[in-house]
Amino acid sequence: MKRIVLVIFILTILLAGCGSSKKQLEKGNYDAAIQKAVKDLRKDPKDTKQIDILTQAYKIANEQDNERVRMLKMEGKPNSWDEIYLVYKVLNDRQALVRTLPPLNMNGRSIEFPYVDYMADMVNAKRKAADFYYAHGDVLMKSGIKESCRQAFAEYVRAKEYVGDYEGIDNKIQEAKLKGISRVFISIQNSSMLKFPKEFEDDLLALDLPRLNSEWVEYSTQNLNDNTQYDYFVNVTVKNIIVSPDQSLQRDSVIKRRIEDGFTYVLDKKGNVMKDTLGNDMKQTKYKNLQCALVETIQSKTCRIDGDVDVIQMNPNKEVRKDPIRAESNFENISSRALGDIQALNSNQLERTKTSIVPFPTDIEMVIRCSQSLKMAIKGAIQNDRRYIY
Repeated sequence: MKRIVLVIFILTILLAGCGSSKKQLEKGNYDAAIQKAVKDLRKDPKDTKQIDILTQAYKIANEQDNERVRMLKMEGKPNSWDEIYLVYKVLNDRQALVRTLPPLNMNGRSIEFPYVDYMADMVNAKRKAADFYYAHGDVLMKSGIKESCRQAFAEYVRAKEYVGDYEGIDNKIQEAKLKGISRVFISIQNSSMLKFPKEFEDDLLALDLPRLNSEWVEYSTQNLNDNTQYDYFVNVTVKNIIVSPDQSLQRDSVIKRRIEDGFTYVLDKKGNVMKDTLGNDMKQTKYKNLQCALVETIQSKTCRIDGDVDVIQMNPNKEVRKDPIRAESNFENISSRALGDIQALNSNQLERTKTSIVPFPTDIEMVIRCSQSLKMAIKGAIQNDRRYIY
């Protein structure tokens, strides 16, 4: 029943906007009927229909709540004080709501809503509810089970919210938090034939840990201290690193192009320059054929890294998840040289002749080029595996 009374009260307020106060009264939604009637009476304090609905709903709602309090007190359960407090709070809030209305009259008589001081009962209920949460938290902590420690944390926090002056309550909250957290250690293991530098490993583990962390799960890539006990280990194992040999491929192509090469005069049979109808010399465009060989050298090299991300639970000791990961990097350089008349080349082909052969990256450099891709694969696997860590 924790908080259920308050939730019901809030829901009835929300329902007040749905339907008339009379319909809410008929459905037994008394607080919703009260809320709607109060709203209407603020506009028209003389609305006798709303006054009648308000008095009926107010009386029944108070009777039901007071009966609930009496029953809970008669049962005498220590865990009932939270609900008792919440019922008193609803009674107090309902009373405060109707007191916002101007004086009401119906059939010549004044409508009164007698004031009841609930404060002493609310304070007493809060204290006893806090006592229960505090004591229950102590009981839960004795089990040493993480789930119980997390519940104890919530009980201590509730006790502090209600009272706040328990001796050592802050230490108990901190202790419950520390004992309830699951700690996860992420590490890299390289079982491949190729060893990579420490900086590469550090970069792979440069994960956004705060985004991985949750209220009860804390990730780490560095051992906090020798006394830290981890509940899960996330082992990133690099199994295979395959780097291809340096590869060079030559591709030749011949480009031919016909371009204008000046002009000649058009001559008649006697060798004289012919004229057009306007009396201008007649000319004929000359063409010449150009040819150029374009020799392209394509340098390429690839790297592929395969591995696994294992999630190991320590208590009990078992593997809860294994995900394969893969990362790839590619090197490619295309250089060209021209043999022949470069006027035969278009602008793109001419631009390619400005490139040249470059040194191939080393195997380690190819592995390092994989870092970002591998890092994303590791992060993705860990993100997906979060649901198995709690």
